[in-house]
Amino acid sequence: MSATLLTMAFLPAEYPRVWTLTAPAPFADESSCQCQAPHEKLTIAQARLGTPVDRPVRVYADGIFDLFHSGHARALMQAKTLFPNSYLLVGVCSDDLTHKFKGFTVMNEAERYEALRHCRYVDEVIRDAPWTLTPEFLEKHKIDFVAHDDIPYSSAGSDDVYKHIKEAGMFVPTQRTEGISTSDIITRIVRDYDVYARRNLQRGYTAKELNVSFINEKKYRFQNQVDKMKEKVKNVEEKSKEFVNRVEEKSHDLIQKWEEKSREFIGNFLELFGPDGAWKQMFQERSSRMLQALSPKQSPVSSPTRSRSPSRSPSPTFSWLPNKTSPPSSPKAASASISSMSEGDEDEK
Repeated sequence: MSATLLTMAFLPAEYPRVWTLTAPAPFADESSCQCQAPHEKLTIAQARLGTPVDRPVRVYADGIFDLFHSGHARALMQAKTLFPNSYLLVGVCSDDLTHKFKGFTVMNEAERYEALRHCRYVDEVIRDAPWTLTPEFLEKHKIDFVAHDDIPYSSAGSDDVYKHIKEAGMFVPTQRTEGISTSDIITRIVRDYDVYARRNLQRGYTAKELNVSFINEKKYRFQNQVDKMKEKVKNVEEKSKEFVNRVEEKSHDLIQKWEEKSREFIGNFLELFGPDGAWKQMFQERSSRMLQALSPKQSPVSSPTRSRSPSRSPSPTFSWLPNKTSPPSSPKAASASISSMSEGDEDEK
């Protein structure tokens, strides 16, 4: 016997619950963790009130526990918490009994035993449990109560294999977890067989290991290649969508900036070249100056009186024009003539 099992054999009754949280639950045939205190018959009312520390209520739950799942764990949790001070023993049927009365299992008996040992609610595992509980089995393991769901379990030629346990007042019902069972899990696998066959082929399993024909193997491998191509296309589409979204965001920002700049440009253009723009005023001022600079002063409208002659009309003589035939004899005379011309212009004005 190992040191672990020897230590557990001498632990008080309250310790197994703590011990199972740090180590696998022991097998009943490899340990001496059996109740050593006087084993008196208990009623359900007495058990629910609580028992002495050295006298836990020994609750038994059995099953196949193939493909151990949350429904199994919840049932064992209920069995463990039925009474304040309880010790949970779990019986697991062997492959021979299971194949005979229920059918083929996915996991073999050794795998199912180990699965139960590592459930936190289990204090002890009984291997090769009987299909129908006998008084000798109940006495050997000092079982106080049997926990199972209340649905009649017809098997081995009996309408309910727990009928005699119920009549003896040793049956405590638990609730099934809806939506999860071993049969449901197997149904999912069978329904999606092609998916799981392709999955395992992709992970390196051979067609022989999967019992897949040569044609189906090629079909599954081709489908895997198609799925890979689809995944690549999907990734490219997602990346392209991300790129397009980024471009749209940037283009939106650029359009906003362009609109702002265009409005600013149009405003500046109107300020310069609009109806009341500065450029027009400047152009008008410059054009008026240029016209003033290029246009000479207009001649007076009035002209000297012409002498009418029947024979010939001589050219008019303007009094303000200087006499070309008689130039001034001296500078003083020239200045005098110029001053007289300016005075004449002022008079005409």
